Amino acid sequence: MKLEPTNAVILIPSLEPDERLPVYVRALMDKGFSRFVIVDDGSSEKYQDIFSRLDAMEGVTVLHHEVNKGKGVALKTGYAHIQQAMPDASGVITADADGQHTVDDCWQLAEALAEGKDELYLGSRDFNLENVPPKSRFGNKITSAVFKLLYGQWLPDTQTGLRAFPFRRLGFMQQVKGDRFEYEMNVLIACARANIPMVPITIETIYENENAGTHFHPIRDSYRIYKVILGSFILFMGASIISFLIDNGVFAILENFILAGMGSGREILSTVIARLISAPCNFLLNKNFVFKSKGDKQTFIRYVILAVCLLLASAVGVELIVKLLHFAPALASIVKLVVDALLYLVSYRVQNRWVFRQEDSHE
Repeated sequence: MKLEPTNAVILIPSLEPDERLPVYVRALMDKGFSRFVIVDDGSSEKYQDIFSRLDAMEGVTVLHHEVNKGKGVALKTGYAHIQQAMPDASGVITADADGQHTVDDCWQLAEALAEGKDELYLGSRDFNLENVPPKSRFGNKITSAVFKLLYGQWLPDTQTGLRAFPFRRLGFMQQVKGDRFEYEMNVLIACARANIPMVPITIETIYENENAGTHFHPIRDSYRIYKVILGSFILFMGASIISFLIDNGVFAILENFILAGMGSGREILSTVIARLISAPCNFLLNKNFVFKSKGDKQTFIRYVILAVCLLLASAVGVELIVKLLHFAPALASIVKLVVDALLYLVSYRVQNRWVFRQEDSHE
């Protein structure tokens, strides 16, 4: 059943806003929105008059943090309040307080939300426009490319603060880790791992004074964001290195000491035993430290299936490429290196989204 767009709650985290915020809220009211939650994330005393005026508006609730805790915490504070106080809401639309998100764009997301689908809607800016600062254009495209490479979905605007999701996802969103700007990237990764559809919706691209009013710190917050994007992949590589050392270490011990007196077949037996030890080690490292999955027997079965498929893909892929492209046999090792590198990325993505997929809870 289609819901009314106006049944959504507008959530705006705010730190030291100017007069644009009350004007923005009034414009949203004129459009038809009737419920707002504003989170004052530790603004100083001189900004409290703005929040007092907002709190006096019908349908507006202002929540306060005594000190600045970060955008992620501010959003979670708003989510918790909406979940408890507004159970009849169709969902939540998050918007920034700096004037980047137009009323019509909020309405676009509200209409999408009213369809009642279990999706995360992302207001996506066009970074190819001339008014976009070069650092924003370059930074967002790089981040989108890295996200696509590691998590399998192209999102044209990974940093957008204009998002919408159904009420049933409030619990899920509160469980996502992150206190500051990195929280929003964590949400995208969590949705990718839980196979929650993410739908970009094109919105107007606004940069006033080259986005001078933003509280985004280019170096500090970019570090936090990329730490989130690359964090599990770096751990994944670390687990692979440890497993590689275990595999080769066990093989060397078996080959040179334990099975040294054995005749033919020693190398094959050493290889099999080493792999039977290193593979479970790799599984446990990925399960407990990389993807932090609760896991079960089905998880291990999926891991084994993936390992077998990757082994076959490597062997068959190298053979086909060498034969079809008529490469010299001496180039086979280079072809294998390229094929295995690509399969390594495939392995990460499949383990992230299938083998150790995040539990999809509506609570």
